[in-house]
Amino acid sequence: MAHDKYIRFDWAAKKILRDKANFCILEGLITVLLGEQVQIIELLESESNQYNANDKFNRVDIKAKNSKDEIIIVEIQLTRELYYLERILYGVAKAITEHIHLGDKYNQVKKVYSISILYFDLGKGDDYVYRGQTVFTGLTKNDTLQITSKERDAINMKAPEEVFPEYFLVRVNAFDKIAETHLEEWLKYLKEGVIDDNTTAPGLQEAKRKLEYMAMSQPEKLAYDEHINAVMIQNDVISTAIKEGKAEGRIEGRIEGRIEGRKEGIMEGKKEGRKEGRKEGRKEIILKMKSKGLAPNEIAELTGITIDEIYNLLL
Repeated sequence: MAHDKYIRFDWAAKKILRDKANFCILEGLITVLLGEQVQIIELLESESNQYNANDKFNRVDIKAKNSKDEIIIVEIQLTRELYYLERILYGVAKAITEHIHLGDKYNQVKKVYSISILYFDLGKGDDYVYRGQTVFTGLTKNDTLQITSKERDAINMKAPEEVFPEYFLVRVNAFDKIAETHLEEWLKYLKEGVIDDNTTAPGLQEAKRKLEYMAMSQPEKLAYDEHINAVMIQNDVISTAIKEGKAEGRIEGRIEGRIEGRKEGIMEGKKEGRKEGRKEGRKEIILKMKSKGLAPNEIAELTGITIDEIYNLLL
């Protein structure tokens, strides 16, 4: 192994970054994304702070509170998920409600930043980082609603950007250029595990010292290598199953379509062919994933096929 090989961020987030002595690494990434200095005060409990086998391929959450008493959620998603946007919306809503108590005034609602580091292709776009935030735009004037100073003094209102959640989608696979900015240096590390010796990006110098592969003990190296191997196999299984399932579905559809077409007419044959083709294609995907040890609920989450349909196809 090369001496300058660094631990992947998803592994570090689960095993290393939870130590307060290593908060500076995570602070660096968040500082670069938000464009302002961020200090993490504590890590908060999250439903996905798990260490079991079922969590191996799924998200890794870090839920933190910064020095402004705001909540920051960092999610690392390794594999494709059908309803990802809905899930991050749910995660933000859950974080807000978890940190306001019955009887509290609404001014106790916490601002939440949701940062998703994605190792799969989500949508189409030319950029590798997207930022989403709630704004109020006039329907007829197309202007943006502003909260004036007078209004703020009178009723202590905050501007929308101070209240509503902000979302960052970091599309790791979309980064493909020479790193020139601090953000690009972070993307290079997230994608390739490479950190330049002369980097000045917040958090990366600390990462160089604390996330070096060769600095791990032998058991830690074995566990880490097993994790990387598992991720690669998982991605390959999903990609292959989907491609093969689609191809076989098209073939079956054409065959069934021709058979049924001869018996009952060309139009009905094509319709049945497409239906049978889709069914066989889905069955092939399910069988391939099942053979690799994925549970029905994991298959459903990755493919969007319902649990009932999965069981019916396996009968």
